[in-house]
Amino acid sequence: MKTLITFLLSCVLVLSIMLLSSSNNIKNQLLDAISTVSKESETPRDKLLGGLLTADFDEGSCFSRYSKTSLYRQPSPYKPSEYLVSKLRSYEALHKRCGPDTKAYKEATENLVRDENYASSSVGECRYIVWIAGYGLGNRMLTIASAFLYALLTERIILVDNRKDVSDILCEPFPGTSWLLPLDFPLMNGTYRYDKGYSRCYGTMLNNHAINSTSIPQHLYLHNLHDSRDEDKMFVCEKDQSLINKVPWLIIQANVYFVPSLWFNPTFRPELMKLFPQKDTVFHLLSWYLFHPTNQVWGMVTRYYHAHLSRADETLGIQIRVFRKNAGYFQHVMDQIVGCTQREKLLPELLTQEEPQVNTSSIRKLKAVLVTSLYPEYSDNLKNMFWERPSSTGEIVEVNQPSGERFQQTDKKLHDQKALAEIYLLSLTDKIVTSARSTFGYVAYSIGGLKPWLLYQPRDLTTPDPPCVRSTSMEPCYLTPPSHGCEADWGKNSGEIFPFVKHCEDLVDDGLKLYDELL
Repeated sequence: MKTLITFLLSCVLVLSIMLLSSSNNIKNQLLDAISTVSKESETPRDKLLGGLLTADFDEGSCFSRYSKTSLYRQPSPYKPSEYLVSKLRSYEALHKRCGPDTKAYKEATENLVRDENYASSSVGECRYIVWIAGYGLGNRMLTIASAFLYALLTERIILVDNRKDVSDILCEPFPGTSWLLPLDFPLMNGTYRYDKGYSRCYGTMLNNHAINSTSIPQHLYLHNLHDSRDEDKMFVCEKDQSLINKVPWLIIQANVYFVPSLWFNPTFRPELMKLFPQKDTVFHLLSWYLFHPTNQVWGMVTRYYHAHLSRADETLGIQIRVFRKNAGYFQHVMDQIVGCTQREKLLPELLTQEEPQVNTSSIRKLKAVLVTSLYPEYSDNLKNMFWERPSSTGEIVEVNQPSGERFQQTDKKLHDQKALAEIYLLSLTDKIVTSARSTFGYVAYSIGGLKPWLLYQPRDLTTPDPPCVRSTSMEPCYLTPPSHGCEADWGKNSGEIFPFVKHCEDLVDDGLKLYDELL
């Protein structure tokens, strides 16, 4: 009896092993097949973006640097030129030789203190441009990119003012060194007031005939704010650069994207054309190179994206900025948003009670709308619209807004971190609507490589007609350009300066913007 039981148990064991083996073989075959299909259908992601980024960083120190592309539905079609890639690698090497904690930087700062009045006849390879932090996050990102491109063209080292919160929101962009200005930098000790009245302000020195080729100062201040004079804005010109190039230290404060003015200089222009054969990719490419959200900020982006946007068939970003002293919710702005998005077929119209409803069970298309604004009432109204009444197309419209803090709180760490996260969330949408003149919106759509619908700025509390215009360029607008170029006077209504530098669509006759001249 015992023998029979042993025999039966052995048979069951053998049969179980055979079935398990067969099951594992089938399972492995299915997994292999799925893996093969996945590999064939999956678009490979180039984490170095065609050489734009260097591989010399530890990925864990800044997850966003190499993983940003994984959240974008399609890889960016805008690739860096070989010349730009080469120029960036050369710049990184120069920054490593001249940046903080190097012998060259120490000598340069000692010379600045020891001989503050005039520079020596031989400056050497280490010349600097110091960016001063000011204004909101959008302004800061636009002006850092502008100053960096200027540094690239003139072979200067860019150092960014870290008295605010740059290091809390952005990772270091250059390997083996730092772009943060040391806190003990002698010209940032509180005794210097950088404005148009500063004695070393370049525009003021020009007006006072206080600067010439025989008396080169150790440092100059470049004032490029909304209240700048033409003398301040024209520092980019060839005749001005012949003198400025000899100055070891430049201090720049700006709140406008001044890249379009760099094209006025006939010396810069051929270099810029080699760097950016497609003219409207300047900020897009520079932002992907320079700006990498810290792990804390990137965590905000990825968590919100996967919770609210990743399931959608299509996403729409709407960025709302109200330029009024007593800003808030206004019905004419709400009407403008609805008018623009429905006229441009970005959002479906709503059915009336009398109209027959579309059978949504056969469609089930989800459109996720991401609204960014200081005021939650705009997104609340949109959300209620598509909750209370069905859409004419049968689409399910889901409206989300990450934050609504009512007041801009620049320089508060968490506020700025949320703001940067929202910029990147907007950049991840398929289509985008932004407010005219908003630097926050400019940064978001340009990072995303998106050509936006721009909401005209309302006047007299009325909805503009038409409510918005589609841009043919993803470049930010230079809001306060000079009244003339380096070589010729063009006047405000000339319509065209170069084939690729034209007036911005959303500002009527003001502002300059880069366009691809092939359009």
